[in-house]
Amino acid sequence: MIILAAGIAGYAAVRLNRAELIDFEVPRIAATRFLVRESLYRPEDEHYQFKYLPAFAALMVPFTWPCKQAAEAAWFTLTVAMAWAFVRLALHTLPERRMSMSLLSWLTVLLMGKFLVKELAFGQFNLPLGLLLLGAVIAARNGRGLAAGGLIAAGVFIKPYALVLLPWLVWTQGWRPLLPFAMVVMAGLALPAVWYGWEGNIALLHGWYRTVTDTTAPNLLAHENISLASMWARWIHPGPLASLLALGSMVATIVAGFFVIRRRTAVAEPNYLEGAYFFVLIPLLSPQGWDYVLLLALPAYLYVVDRWRDTSLAWQVAALLGFIMTSFVVYDLMRRPLYFFLLDWGAGSVGAVLIAASLVRLRYRALA
Repeated sequence: MIILAAGIAGYAAVRLNRAELIDFEVPRIAATRFLVRESLYRPEDEHYQFKYLPAFAALMVPFTWPCKQAAEAAWFTLTVAMAWAFVRLALHTLPERRMSMSLLSWLTVLLMGKFLVKELAFGQFNLPLGLLLLGAVIAARNGRGLAAGGLIAAGVFIKPYALVLLPWLVWTQGWRPLLPFAMVVMAGLALPAVWYGWEGNIALLHGWYRTVTDTTAPNLLAHENISLASMWARWIHPGPLASLLALGSMVATIVAGFFVIRRRTAVAEPNYLEGAYFFVLIPLLSPQGWDYVLLLALPAYLYVVDRWRDTSLAWQVAALLGFIMTSFVVYDLMRRPLYFFLLDWGAGSVGAVLIAASLVRLRYRALA
């Protein structure tokens, strides 16, 4: 009841300042098109083109049954519930916790507040993805690799970012999890064929690929984009050199991830930190990595904060800068010139890299 009341009150407050939950409305419109077998991917939708895989439109069909306001209120309330569940699950599964649960909870709300507000106000879908991916990490920790493979595959249909965990899963759990992963992915890709037919489904998948690739370049310099590709494009302008440096940076972050995995025998429970590291990489590796996707990095922020007293002063400074550049570059907290100056120079990208580097350092010191 508390979550229901909070959801309704929060939705009412959001609607005072926003006409709609725009990121929720995009897939809801796609679901209405799905019902009448229309094209889901339309360039005329411009910035608000549907970019999810076709099966996601089918999953959104129940939200077309009530009126728009009722559907938005329902999703907002579900998002509040998922936010509570994600924070609670991340806190309770943090290995060898050093700080009190109450202190960590408040610090989590402080550091994640910017991303949580955006998730709720936009009607985004990062929280269900976060729950699935964290669930996959916990399943792997408990020796349930097959379940982890299925959960990652389910995450792909919310956002393909989920694929970043697949190499980690194979390295740590072997090849068997690929079977449920492949089965869920194939079933999800084939699902729209029940409604559109095989040729119609192929056309949808082609439309999805075209939309994702065609919208990457126009969004590269968007202020909210914190990907490594965006960072280098800001620093030296878009072009072949920026693309090459971005690719090199991506390879470096992945290699660092493999270093983290190789040192897993140095700690009692390695899975949580490894999952947290790859969660941070999601907005950095995706060319359209929006800043609010860092909500997925909640376990990473928790780990860095919890191990604060075990960290050297230099790395405390690095982590603090990471927190400031990701969590506190907020328009309402800064003057307009400073806010846009920091965004134009990729503060969010640098901050996320510092958080990822802090996790690598924790594993190097066998602290996590």
